[in-house]
Amino acid sequence: MSAATIAILYAPGTNCHEETAAAIERAGGESELVLLRDLVEGRARLTDYQAVIIPGGFAYGDHLGAGRIFGVMLIARLREQLAEFLEAGKPMLGICNGFQVLAEAGILPGRSPGKRGMVLLENASARFEDRRIRLVVSAEKSPWTEGLEGKILQMPTAHGEGRPLFSDTTSPARVAFRYSDPQGRPSSHYPENPNGAPNGVAGLTDSTGAVLGLMPHPERASLPAHYSQDGLKIFKNLVRWLGQ
Repeated sequence: MSAATIAILYAPGTNCHEETAAAIERAGGESELVLLRDLVEGRARLTDYQAVIIPGGFAYGDHLGAGRIFGVMLIARLREQLAEFLEAGKPMLGICNGFQVLAEAGILPGRSPGKRGMVLLENASARFEDRRIRLVVSAEKSPWTEGLEGKILQMPTAHGEGRPLFSDTTSPARVAFRYSDPQGRPSSHYPENPNGAPNGVAGLTDSTGAVLGLMPHPERASLPAHYSQDGLKIFKNLVRWLGQ
């Protein structure tokens, strides 16, 4: 393992881990596919890695709720390692189902492991939304979005539950990405906003900017064969940050 190896955590039902690893490699980084069970049973340690990505899919079949079992496992079996990882300020990214995991674990929006501060509800359309979307990047400081502030990124989204609801509306989350129209204006209109997210919220960071949850799939916008390579910019930012 190199000094800057990125762990890509996966579980039964995850289906985007290999694509995410390929995107990291294309961005110039090194990653390792890490089965959640290996962490739980002590064959690997979360704190041995310099960054963590939880990719998309349907971990544990989304039984009991999207990302619910994976999130509970993180808290119930890996709380100490998770706390050490977060306190060290290491970057963490949850993509789609991974974002749902971070929400279920209480890691987003408020860095309160074990205490949920948000949920990702069923899309307002009441159907799975698989489409191309635009994202406008906010000015919130984060290693994931450095140099991208105000830019419009294009990448696909594919989820049935991506509409955020926050339990504490007095402490607004740090919004990193919003669904936008072609001019970069945040959109609440379908299909530009595929799930009915209030104020177009598509991605959040924690208070430090190190932890990011993103509903769209940057790994599916990282190859020349894709209609966009904008997602690669996010992974390149991670690799650049780890090399500093």
